[in-house]
Amino acid sequence: MGKVRSSATMSLDGYIAFDNNMPGPLFDWYEAGEIEVTTATPELTFHLTQQSAEYWHQAIESSGALVVGRTLFDVTDGWGGRHPIDLPVVVVTHNVPTEWVEQHHDAPFTFVTEGVSAAVAKAKEIAGDKDVDVAAGTMATQALELGLLDEVTVDIAPVVLGQGRPYFGPLGIDPVLLDDPTTVIQSNRALHLVYPVRR
Repeated sequence: MGKVRSSATMSLDGYIAFDNNMPGPLFDWYEAGEIEVTTATPELTFHLTQQSAEYWHQAIESSGALVVGRTLFDVTDGWGGRHPIDLPVVVVTHNVPTEWVEQHHDAPFTFVTEGVSAAVAKAKEIAGDKDVDVAAGTMATQALELGLLDEVTVDIAPVVLGQGRPYFGPLGIDPVLLDDPTTVIQSNRALHLVYPVRR
């Protein structure tokens, strides 16, 4: 069975987006190199460094499903029914957007109303032997509190936002310890790190 991990690009002061959910300069590393990386969204192509491209492909190839919250789903309008990395998506929500589902009946999206734990369980079922990625922010915070995360992946951008949406919100538990990073990759406009969650 695969791992459950959270991942995000984060500023030096701990934010993954401005309050309006826009990443600003955090995503500069997606256009910091010469290697073209295409996505399932035709108009979305990245240009990564060699280091970032290898890191990106390894992460994508090991992923089997994504868990996101309703806020991210709404901000992106469900990516038009197909996530850019072309994976099944499990959305945690209080109310299933029935009109969206009817309009995108073939989309590989599953809506879970029983919370993060149920969503991660469903994503594991979908992913099989591959990893489950949990979106940073509220979803990752709840997954960490519930002891569901095996790894925390962070792409640190050389940016100080000053305010915005944190990678993790306030925890309702004691501090969580991470082990030394298993991956440290220096690239242009990003430092890629993978930390196992200490058990």
